[in-house]
Amino acid sequence: MPFHPRDLGGLPAEIAIFPLPGALLLPGGRLPLNIFEPRYLAMMEASLSNGRCLGMIQPDTGAPAGPTGPALYRVGCLGRVSSFAETEDGRLLISLTGLVRFHIAEELPMRDGYRRVRPDYAPFAADLARPAPPPMLNRPALLDSLRAYFRSKGIEANWEAIEGLEDGPLVATLAMVCPFDPVEKQALLEAADPTARAEALAAMLRMDSLPGPGQDMRPS
Repeated sequence: MPFHPRDLGGLPAEIAIFPLPGALLLPGGRLPLNIFEPRYLAMMEASLSNGRCLGMIQPDTGAPAGPTGPALYRVGCLGRVSSFAETEDGRLLISLTGLVRFHIAEELPMRDGYRRVRPDYAPFAADLARPAPPPMLNRPALLDSLRAYFRSKGIEANWEAIEGLEDGPLVATLAMVCPFDPVEKQALLEAADPTARAEALAAMLRMDSLPGPGQDMRPS
């Protein structure tokens, strides 16, 4: 049965976390993961037996490491394993669906080599709204910026699939898959609402598609 919590009371009070730089999970988004390290295989086994929930969060390279590993950003996103498969060589191929963002209220003792936290979901209760409110955005301008961004990065895209997405999934998908740096990814995660995220995304696409010093500014 699909797991769609309607309020904060249906969410786990303690979660395992997967610190992964550059990996962004947003509420309603889907993130594929390839799990192979023993500690993260143990983490997945525990998560699969405990509501299939897992927290995605980025390491904060601008802060000093602590006793359990690299410093972490304070905001992550809770996901639920929506599909998984085991390969012949023992890896787990996971699809994680984003549910709600969280603040780290407290880091807990490690277990089997993986990190755990007590999350505070309250600041992000609006993430649980169903249906999720769509962002207000200038769609033609966003797609124009995306084309310029993809040209600058040499990225080939399935434009038919992109243009077929509704506004909310479009913004979430682009925020997750575009190769922004971890600081930019974190800014997208922490955006106040879908419209603020769409505005931040559009600004990043414009800025990151500008030619650097000495680059050819002629249109391709």
